[in-house]
Amino acid sequence: DDTVITTKVKAAVLAEPTLNSAEINVETFKGRVQLSGFLKTQADINRAVELTRGIKGVTSVANDMRLK
Repeated sequence: DDTVITTKVKAAVLAEPTLNSAEINVETFKGRVQLSGFLKTQADINRAVELTRGIKGVTSVANDMRLK
């Protein structure tokens, strides 16, 4: 279920101390997760994508995040 996936992604991002979860938007449609927002470093963006890919039920990740 897309709502469950979105919730799990948000929880994983929130639990990661290096990421500013308020700057990351998460949308899910049929297992495809779209991440958008602004982060300070490319490493933060990569970490958010990595966390998202690790969530059960995620079929693909669209990274639309940008550097702030």
